[in-house]
Amino acid sequence: MLSQEQTETLFKVLDESTTTLQSALSTSYLDAFIETGDNLLNGQVQVEDGRPEAKVVQQLTDLYQQVDWQTYDAETVRRAVQLAMLKAIRVDDIQANHQLTPDTIAYIMGYLVTRLEKNKQHLTLLDLTVGTGNLLTAVISQLKAVVAGKIDAYGVDNDDTMLAIAQTSSDLQRLPVDLIHQDALEQLLVPASDLIVADLPIGYYPIDENAANYQTHAANGHSFVHHLLLEQAVNQLTDGGIGVFLVPSQLFQTDEAHGMLKWLPGHAYLQGLLNLPSELFANANAQKAILILQKPGAGAKQVEQVMLGEFPSFKNQSAFQKFVAEIVQWEEQNLLTDRA
Repeated sequence: MLSQEQTETLFKVLDESTTTLQSALSTSYLDAFIETGDNLLNGQVQVEDGRPEAKVVQQLTDLYQQVDWQTYDAETVRRAVQLAMLKAIRVDDIQANHQLTPDTIAYIMGYLVTRLEKNKQHLTLLDLTVGTGNLLTAVISQLKAVVAGKIDAYGVDNDDTMLAIAQTSSDLQRLPVDLIHQDALEQLLVPASDLIVADLPIGYYPIDENAANYQTHAANGHSFVHHLLLEQAVNQLTDGGIGVFLVPSQLFQTDEAHGMLKWLPGHAYLQGLLNLPSELFANANAQKAILILQKPGAGAKQVEQVMLGEFPSFKNQSAFQKFVAEIVQWEEQNLLTDRA
């Protein structure tokens, strides 16, 4: 059971201690957050070269004693960390591709995959663009309720600060996650995965010689990083494995989509593309969708009826719940039988 009060208590401690350390160490909010997370996990305030000074150490110690975070469940902790990351976006002016996946979207993606992985005895899960870990840990928490056996979870990112936050967040939640610092478009240092989730960054990938290894690369100039990552994800899936991705709604309608549309039929089944409510986005060009791809093999096949549609407004709860029920029914009729 989620406790809003516990979430607010933990966020208050995380935020006040982070702000205190930010000032004492003359650092960014994000770096100060990592430091305060380490303090909580180690059970004491770390001092290096006399910083922070004794007065600040006492302030922090008093703050940490206000919260018994070890007794909180993973979701309560994750939500408190998310609130701190939302503040960091504002304070540190974090670029869009490094911002966390909103809870509403993380829950929808998580709910979709719980239907697909129910009662699995063992599951290998990967987030190719893990960032602060909000999407991955939200999905793990939902999967833990339905997966019968062990979940081996991995996250990849080329930003060491983001990975440090993901490590702090997963440690505070007591969720074992292996985090790997690497370019997700180089040879991956993780095992093949039954399930991949990712909130794909949008933009151009700067290393053309790496991009040349992918069939989805652009004919001229830099390639779209989200096209390359989709191909890499499918390469990384086990036979019959499923990828659930947050992508631009216009994914298949841009001039650059030609290479991806050519690659797709021989390598992955396009099983679903569900637009998120337009109200979540500043304009139509920014709208995103949930893309479901499945790797051939292990009995998987192209569904006769690809799941296409747009989620109703979250404000219209009855219409939204009806739409989700339709997705679940479609999954059970089309995808679950193939993965039995």
